[in-house]
Amino acid sequence: MFEDYLKRWQLEPDGKAITTHSSDLVPVLYRGTPAILKIAHTREEQRGSQLMEWWKGKGAARVLKTDETAILLERATSGRSLSVMAREGEDDEATRILCACIAALHGINDSPPLFLLPLENWFSALTGNTPAIAILNEAKQTALDLLSCQQDIRVLHGDIHHGNVLDFEERGWLAIDPKALIGDRYFDYANILCNPDYETAFERGRFQRQLDVIVECAQLDRGTFLQWVLAYCGLSASWSMESGQSAEGALAIAEMARELLAQQPSRGGANTQAW
Repeated sequence: MFEDYLKRWQLEPDGKAITTHSSDLVPVLYRGTPAILKIAHTREEQRGSQLMEWWKGKGAARVLKTDETAILLERATSGRSLSVMAREGEDDEATRILCACIAALHGINDSPPLFLLPLENWFSALTGNTPAIAILNEAKQTALDLLSCQQDIRVLHGDIHHGNVLDFEERGWLAIDPKALIGDRYFDYANILCNPDYETAFERGRFQRQLDVIVECAQLDRGTFLQWVLAYCGLSASWSMESGQSAEGALAIAEMARELLAQQPSRGGANTQAW
């Protein structure tokens, strides 16, 4: 599987290969530099590779080589982890790093590429069905309302969490594995509150504390952001149920967002500038 690329791109294997449901990866050395070779098997992964190339290393890992199905990326080797930081007393700092990475990605003002998937399509698992669970019905209606009036349209990573932003040392903390979406910038911040894992997410006071950090760092309207969190958690729960997995964690965070929304004086959207 990798042999053709190893020869063509003059790569040296440098670790054990990894296989996922959507791609095959192997650590390599490229001209003596640590890199990762990834061969995509789905259109979603291929779109993500195209977006990595479009970012040109700004806020994201740098692309060294690419073709229609494979991508060679610079490899993070520091060993520092935002997940470990979040679990071991540096949760606020980990969240600030995630917000800074998102801001760097959103700050690229080149014309967006045509291959991006609109958020309306991404939410189809939630908005295309009528769930029998009350919180999912509320998440669905919230998503439909938000999607109908998106304001600050940006190229979106689509899956920002503690495992998808890595420490590249002198290059800083950079993103990998995007979903390649386009839509309201608020969406990219919502998944932070579900991570690095549900055990951490459910720690007493954690949701509201990290909500405050995100709202301050990203200059978000609190009520609007809570709506996006509710909508995102509904989508995540829908995906889980479709695949036969438990949706309990996502639904619990959706309830947290709903409860705080009920306390908001207004649900008006932020006054932001569209692309």
